Amino acid sequence: MKEPSPEPSSALSVDSVTGIDVSLAVAGPGARSFAFIIDWHIRLILALAWYSVSALIYNGRLSLAPPPAADSYWFGAVYVPALALYFLYHYVVELAMHGSTPGKRSAGVRIVTRDGGVPGPGALLVRNVFRLIDCLPTFYAVGLLATMVTREHVRIGDMAAGTVLVYQGVPRPLAVMNLADAGGALDARGAELIAELLERWSTLAPAARTRLAHQMLMRYGVDQPAAQASDEAALHEQLLRLVGASRKAPL
Repeated sequence: MKEPSPEPSSALSVDSVTGIDVSLAVAGPGARSFAFIIDWHIRLILALAWYSVSALIYNGRLSLAPPPAADSYWFGAVYVPALALYFLYHYVVELAMHGSTPGKRSAGVRIVTRDGGVPGPGALLVRNVFRLIDCLPTFYAVGLLATMVTREHVRIGDMAAGTVLVYQGVPRPLAVMNLADAGGALDARGAELIAELLERWSTLAPAARTRLAHQMLMRYGVDQPAAQASDEAALHEQLLRLVGASRKAPL
């Protein structure tokens, strides 16, 4: 199944561990729906598979029919586990995959807290309990409407839990450069590190920024003579050139 293209969305601004604001692209209703459809099929298949296999074992013949009279074994070994697989799927899988599910991974999205962190068990529990409201009156009408009218495309469960659905990937440093413009020798992490160095350039001691610039230039494919330059302006220029920035940060 083809992954949907990211639709225009808002952004969640959070502080990174370095103290520089980064931007996380918020997923909209399209990505949410794509992820939900995949996860819904997975949990339905799991629940039906459990019910079918356990019913066949219970009946001892090719029949999925429940017993004519109430039976605690049927209820506890066939019916309840099938319901648990269906209704607890999102909470258990999101907890195990740190805010993700197979459907969310296919859609390229994940759940984060408003500070950009991984949601804890409590937040995920609240988020999933509120599915009872989001699914009203049918086909997740309330939740889908909420994602369409809220600025960060959140459903009721997200509002209650303090979570946001964002696109996966390395966060972009704000007001520095577009990571998509990074040079071919850079990976996403390298582009982020250099962007943070450029953002903090004027606040660092000359010796520190010269040393860090040398390390970045040597690490990402700049030839040794160029990387050993002592002129701070030249080092700064080389960093900008390496990431393909359209403008220079002030020295």
